[in-house]
Amino acid sequence: MRTTSRTERRRSWALVVLLATQLMVILDGTIVNVALPTIRDDLGFSAAGLAWVVNGFFVAFALLLLPSGRLGDLVGSRRVFAAGLAVFTAATVAAGLATGPAMLVVARVTQGVGGALTSAVVLGMIAGLYADEAGRARAFALVAFVGSAGASIGVVAGGLLTELASWRWVFWVNVPIGLAVLLAAYAVLDETPDVPGLRRGLARSRAVVPRTLLTSPAFLLPNVVLFTMTVAGFSFQFLTALYLQDSLGLDALHTGLAYLPVTLAIAVTSLGVSTRLAARFGPQRVLVAGLLLFLAGMLLMATLPDHGSFAVHVAPGFVVMGAGFGLAMPQVTALAMAAAPSRDAGAASGFVNTTQQAGGVVGLAVVATVAASQGRASGFLVAAAALATGAVVAAHLGLAAGRRRGPDAERCSATPVRTPTLERC
Repeated sequence: MRTTSRTERRRSWALVVLLATQLMVILDGTIVNVALPTIRDDLGFSAAGLAWVVNGFFVAFALLLLPSGRLGDLVGSRRVFAAGLAVFTAATVAAGLATGPAMLVVARVTQGVGGALTSAVVLGMIAGLYADEAGRARAFALVAFVGSAGASIGVVAGGLLTELASWRWVFWVNVPIGLAVLLAAYAVLDETPDVPGLRRGLARSRAVVPRTLLTSPAFLLPNVVLFTMTVAGFSFQFLTALYLQDSLGLDALHTGLAYLPVTLAIAVTSLGVSTRLAARFGPQRVLVAGLLLFLAGMLLMATLPDHGSFAVHVAPGFVVMGAGFGLAMPQVTALAMAAAPSRDAGAASGFVNTTQQAGGVVGLAVVATVAASQGRASGFLVAAAALATGAVVAAHLGLAAGRRRGPDAERCSATPVRTPTLERC
């Protein structure tokens, strides 16, 4: 009993370390946005150069996610995680010390490198902490919540730190967290077990993404759904931020606070509802229900009037959208990671993270263009169409799972067992 309790505590602390790292990376991606005008004036950035304070991080981050995940399979996830965290923290210190545009952009690119090394292996490491599907689903629910809360906290914290202290603190705020997490990582994270011949076999394969993943519908289809969710999610953030500031006249700080209904809705459904519903009805059904709620929220956003009220016109859609996202995100992540063999957990984690980045980039590019030429409502409708496609794919996953279970489905657990394919009783 005492050994079991000690193991549970160690696993809980390991999850805290991994979630704290995700929070750091997400914070770093959003907290700097509010400080950009101050950074421009203080360091003398040109208009074009200022964009690279943001792009430098995300370009390096996106390009290195896949190879970083595969590197974790080759040399060990904890080594890659710790190396990335050290690089990220050191670059964060350098970003806060920047004395000119070039120094800050180089520091931001280096932060992206460290963030990619770290984030690429996190989902695989979280999946490896839990042998049971229910425990893994609860952990991924926390990941979904941290992602949402981190984005909101970043906007609010960026405004407060810039206004009350200095833009340099939007970077330095992550330094003590990074140091604490780095020390804790060696205490509570276990290295990937070294199966004889496995890493040598992986080393002989030159594929960044293993063929077992690229030929597995059970892995690829949840990633298609995830892609549509991030297309809609990034578009939602972009279009609503413009609406809140340009149409409702909110400043940056109050814009960040306006997203609290979304964050709270995601917290309630991802942490308290999604896993329980999945245990009863199956993850695919919960995923479809979440996507339909998400879609309904986006359609409500498409009806926003030019001179609306936050309480009447914005908040209801925010809550519906957040509830849908909170239901769907833990399940789509769990389904994707459950379909990956443990030997490819790092590559699968990197692939899932890359899917999210790709969805964000494509979504912003397409939706921003449509909104600029056809209006805000058209932009929301394009994002809603992407979600509708995701819901159809998710429904197909549910039908396929039902066919595999067959007439004896009632004797099976509603929660899938992790296998290299998709699920079984």
